[in-house]
Amino acid sequence: MSDAGWTAWPAPAKLNLFLRITGRRADGYHLLQTVFRLLDWGDTVRLRVRGDGAIRRVGASVPGVAEEDDLLVRAARLLQQATGTRLGADVAVDKRIPAGGGFGGGSSDAATVLVALDALWGTGLDEDALATLGLRLGADVPVFVRGRNAWAEGVGEALVAVDLPPAWYLIADPGVHVPTAALFQAPELTRNAAPATMHDFVSGVPLGNAFEPVLRAREPAVDAAFRLLAQTGTPRLTGTGSGCFVEFSTREAAEAARARLAPDLRVWVAAGAARSPLRDALERTPQGRRQEVQGTGF
Repeated sequence: MSDAGWTAWPAPAKLNLFLRITGRRADGYHLLQTVFRLLDWGDTVRLRVRGDGAIRRVGASVPGVAEEDDLLVRAARLLQQATGTRLGADVAVDKRIPAGGGFGGGSSDAATVLVALDALWGTGLDEDALATLGLRLGADVPVFVRGRNAWAEGVGEALVAVDLPPAWYLIADPGVHVPTAALFQAPELTRNAAPATMHDFVSGVPLGNAFEPVLRAREPAVDAAFRLLAQTGTPRLTGTGSGCFVEFSTREAAEAARARLAPDLRVWVAAGAARSPLRDALERTPQGRRQEVQGTGF
């Protein structure tokens, strides 16, 4: 692809440091508690403004996802409809975040499209408005729009910003694409855990991930990854995907742990981010600096 007219924007991955299900709403959606940890690693979304109003995907995206269903395209069209702009965009993505791993790749890509196109189009939505739009695309999209580590409740959209200490993560992708809907319907899933508190989390009470025992029992590759990672520390599952991770205080410790693992497990090391690199990229634009002043935060 020619570089003419294209801009590049980060779309960071995330980890769920724990995930509990505390009940269900009347509409059937599960009530969750989690802490989202953003990573200084992820996809790169590329955007080029068009004057004819067309929204087009350029190049490859997630294998098997049609253009009309792609969250990149859906996010651009949603922002276009919400603001009434006559501008369009070409959208592309350099994928690094594995699909179905629970690392938030699709949601983060969508959030980056919303935030970056709002700046490029000059449509002037503040952070709250963009987060509200993002929720229509998925429950995880608002945390990527807001770009800060967060304690989350509800269906994952009720966010409170939290400061997390620096950390490095050894991350593994067992290569299993997990269908989230099927997991939520699993009869063995614990749906009535006692609500946790921020004090529980900060004090180090093990809060776990409700989906870990389900996935380990159903997917041998996930159980095998846990057993391998247990040689380096305490593995945890992220989100509702197959991805798992171990936390370390330094990069050196994480890299040393990676070196001890068998080469057939796909692993990499990533740093936890104090805030999203997307917010840093946005603030380097005049439009982004205005949005930062307008946004009320959370």
